[in-house]
Amino acid sequence: MTNTNERLRRPSRIRSLRLGETRVTYVPDGSVQLTPRGWLPDTTDAVWAAHPEYLDESGHLAAGIGGLLVERGDRALLIDTGFGPQSFPAEPGAPIGAIHGGALLDNLAALGRRPRDVEAVAFTHLHVDHLGWAQHPAPGGDRPAFAHADYLVAEPEWSQRHLLEAHGTGKEALAALEPYVRTVSDGEEVFPGVRVRFVPGHTPGHAAYVITSGGKRLLAFGDALHSPIQVGHPEWGSVVDHDSPESAGFRRRLVAELQEPDTIGFGIHFADVVFGQVRPGANGAVWRPLDA
Repeated sequence: MTNTNERLRRPSRIRSLRLGETRVTYVPDGSVQLTPRGWLPDTTDAVWAAHPEYLDESGHLAAGIGGLLVERGDRALLIDTGFGPQSFPAEPGAPIGAIHGGALLDNLAALGRRPRDVEAVAFTHLHVDHLGWAQHPAPGGDRPAFAHADYLVAEPEWSQRHLLEAHGTGKEALAALEPYVRTVSDGEEVFPGVRVRFVPGHTPGHAAYVITSGGKRLLAFGDALHSPIQVGHPEWGSVVDHDSPESAGFRRRLVAELQEPDTIGFGIHFADVVFGQVRPGANGAVWRPLDA
């Protein structure tokens, strides 16, 4: 338990799992500190006093930022591309503390992959901490690092992209993506064994990705959940959820589905416990990290 508690207080390092012929790897780009009451406004001071294991030394939720590399043979898909080569300090009173990115390409290289090895980039949604290297120029160039690839975006996310400007995804970022975007439909297979599932709520067209191989499946659920503590309390939503009731409804269904046999979850912001399974606990469902 001590090891798990330590991992809850730090962003994730590179972690991998194998599902049959498919390998999935969390590729870190950076991290963000989330103010617990500010980011999850339905929680209380008493909640966090009872669960200090989720908070780092500064009293924040430690959340990683990065992407999920899906490899099958020589082929590779990347789900989300981090924050990119930029950083911003904390602003007093804001739900988001210090945030930085920039390590994703180096971490891809450490895994033996170059950006051009990635045949497509699939987005869970179009918030800036998931767009990263898809909009920023690659080092030494003037085009995004993944400009050779299709940018796969859920059709309702792209058609309602103007609604995302209120949450920081500006017109310039969207214009940088537009030449490469290919919209995808609900249930579409976007890579061998990988299907998109529309799960609106956090954003108008938020998507999850269901990865199936070797008799197992992994649900990459994007920003439906930001912290493992929400697994036991799916009613607790993020301050930036586009549609809070819709988002909560999906979280409830997700928590139930993650308890099914041979099912693994991937939480991109889940500190250093990004891969896990949901199991019954003494006071509700709990996230059981996998030692990937």
